[in-house]
Amino acid sequence: MVFRKPPDGGWGWVIVVVSFFTQFLCYGSPLAVGVLYVEWLDAFGEGKGKTAWVGSLANGIGLLASPVCSICVSSFGARPVAIFSGFMVAGGLMMSSFAPNIYFLYISYGIVVGLGCGLLYTATVTITCQYFDKRRGLALGLISTGSSVGLFIYAALQRELIDLYGLDGCLLIVGALSLNILACGSLMRPLESSECPPPEKTCVDKVPDQYFVYHEKEKTVEENISILEKGYVDEKCANNMPDYKQDSILNKNVLSSININEKDTYKKKVVEQTNFCKQLAKRKWQLYLNYWEETVVLFKNKVFSALFVAILLFDIGGFPPSLLMEDVARSANVNEDDYHMPLISIIGIMTAVGKLTLGILADFKWVNTLYLYVTTLLMTGAALFAIPFAKSYLTLAMLSGILGFLTGNWSIFPYVTTKTVGIEKLTHAYGILMFFAGLGNSLGPPIVGWFYDWTQEYDTAFYFSGFCVLLGGFLLLLAALPCWNACTNQSSKLPPNTYSYKVASSA
Repeated sequence: MVFRKPPDGGWGWVIVVVSFFTQFLCYGSPLAVGVLYVEWLDAFGEGKGKTAWVGSLANGIGLLASPVCSICVSSFGARPVAIFSGFMVAGGLMMSSFAPNIYFLYISYGIVVGLGCGLLYTATVTITCQYFDKRRGLALGLISTGSSVGLFIYAALQRELIDLYGLDGCLLIVGALSLNILACGSLMRPLESSECPPPEKTCVDKVPDQYFVYHEKEKTVEENISILEKGYVDEKCANNMPDYKQDSILNKNVLSSININEKDTYKKKVVEQTNFCKQLAKRKWQLYLNYWEETVVLFKNKVFSALFVAILLFDIGGFPPSLLMEDVARSANVNEDDYHMPLISIIGIMTAVGKLTLGILADFKWVNTLYLYVTTLLMTGAALFAIPFAKSYLTLAMLSGILGFLTGNWSIFPYVTTKTVGIEKLTHAYGILMFFAGLGNSLGPPIVGWFYDWTQEYDTAFYFSGFCVLLGGFLLLLAALPCWNACTNQSSKLPPNTYSYKVASSA
């Protein structure tokens, strides 16, 4: 498939709009799962750590499967993947309304919905990066605000639906709303070159392994035919019977020559098919080897290696507030009369503001996106350390707003990844990084819940969360110091846009 130069506009803005609504519809309920989390605690009577697995799986399993999601998008395209994933999200939400226990929710809400969200996220990010280059930061910031706006609206919507129709009715209605993803996915037109289609492949190009993987293949075919032919002639001589009539001999010779030609053709086809299957298997194995070699090359880059550690620790510590903040307020005995707005809604709207603001900042040439991302990590760690000292709705609301704004760094993470490894390696590298992000999302809330089950308070849990985020930020900062680039430039010169992060990055 041949792609045109990113237009930075045109149909790309349609892609931005439908990607925004796609993330709004698919991530609205999973990100606002804190409202459902409280209801599931009362409905099933399980511990906080055990119940937290539902929301953590929904937000983490899609990221854990990011390498698979990336392969799906690369193989089938963003539009088919988005349409298929819409059915997964809607079906998983509707199935969850019939959940008899918490274990059923692990599959229906955690795995099915989570995997659908992961496929949709990869599809929207990939197709947006294909349509935008100079305005990529703005475009990614706009589409990523969809999930944040969804968090803001779905937090209040799900609470209202629960009051009106109960928990089961709420999940059915939310699942029906998710079917609108199908309409959004149908508009994700791939960026292909329609004016200059690629030339038709020749027969040799279509089956390259059959003809030029091994140069001695033709010789091998002839040798095999000669051996088979020799055996056939020997067998004919052994069974030869004399004293036939002349016309009978002539007819038999004609029939024998035709039979020999048919047998030769059949033998040649058998040999060719056997060699073709062998070469195809070797080629597939070589593709797997190339994939792992590229992965090893990626991890040789210090910045990329630090990125995967930072994103893992950030999601272990930074994700739990969006899931557990409602229960934190209830555990702090916050007066319900002071509850003007759900804390999750505050996180959601401020995350949208943060994604848009940080995405716009990333497009300025004087802004180093990597250092900007590191700054958000360090500030997030400090805010997590402050949560145990917040004992009122006002302070919890302020911290929720700060954490929400800083969580908006998700909008610049694809931008940082692209600048680190290049657009040609984005799908491969981003899939690996999202795997570790999903691992952090899956482990973070249960760890915080287990801390509460052991200590009966959230203070120790959020100290641990803050330490994880700060550690990841400091490691990434050390890897991005200019001295590393100086040493790398002295030792070897790398081609542009591959495996080296320029400290003075440009949009």
